[in-house]
Amino acid sequence: MSDPQRSTAAWTQQKERGSAWLLRLMAWIALHLGRRIARCFLHPITLYFVCTSRQARRASKDYLERVLGRPIRLLDFYRHLYSFASTILDRVYFLNGHFKYFNFRVFGAQALEAELAKTQGGFLIGAHMGSFEAVSAAGHQHTDLRVSLLMYEENAKKIGHLLKAITQIEQHEIIALGHADSMMKVQQRLEEGGFIGILADRTIDQDMMYSRSFLGSVAQFPQGPFKLAALMRRPVFLMLGLYRGANCYDIYFELIHDFSAALGKRSEAIDLAMTQYIRRLEHYCMSAPYNWFNFYDFWQSELVHS
Repeated sequence: MSDPQRSTAAWTQQKERGSAWLLRLMAWIALHLGRRIARCFLHPITLYFVCTSRQARRASKDYLERVLGRPIRLLDFYRHLYSFASTILDRVYFLNGHFKYFNFRVFGAQALEAELAKTQGGFLIGAHMGSFEAVSAAGHQHTDLRVSLLMYEENAKKIGHLLKAITQIEQHEIIALGHADSMMKVQQRLEEGGFIGILADRTIDQDMMYSRSFLGSVAQFPQGPFKLAALMRRPVFLMLGLYRGANCYDIYFELIHDFSAALGKRSEAIDLAMTQYIRRLEHYCMSAPYNWFNFYDFWQSELVHS
């Protein structure tokens, strides 16, 4: 049984270096010069961060050694950051509706469509892995799939500002946590048959964290998204859009747990759902190792010094 711990999340102490200005720069290049030319800029941008991002290098080395099972070379870190930069560039096209440049392969859509037919709504739970915008782009043909993103207010404001800077196309509704009506909005969207999207590999220090084995060592994961799904008695799907190089993305939907049909103790069902979520993250890290974009000490030095 995992023990709950409260700690200051490492990612809240780290600024997302360059993400805002990099997205704006890549947006201008992408929309004015085209994807082929824009991709030429990825190499110098990546090289800049390879040379200046010491903390990201340490985090990447720690992660890649776990997932690749061998000593890490500088080229591995370069590939890791290059994959990240590629998804940032492609985000501009996805958000502006330019899907023709890309090849999507979608896996598990039938299970999601079955839930759509029930019109009961549900939760799409992802991670800072691959590209959520690729998931959205691949599903743009599903006109009845309505997704509202649930995130912390500070992140919601940042995302809102960035979206306004690079696109005029209406995006998913963002529900900011921390307001009196936040849960009412979630409940309303679900009752309308919509889905709530959450990235469940990070949280802020006010939330309860649970220690779980992940890629061979102990890491902390928030239980909140799964508690919410259990409270609302809705199914939980894993959603990932993994970058496979060039213009290719693989989109995955997997049913993690159906709380609408959950029997027995709610705490056991939540624990089961979290365990399945983490195991599937491990699977996809092995499948696409350069798609993990948590560039901080995710294992917090294996919690030895906390």
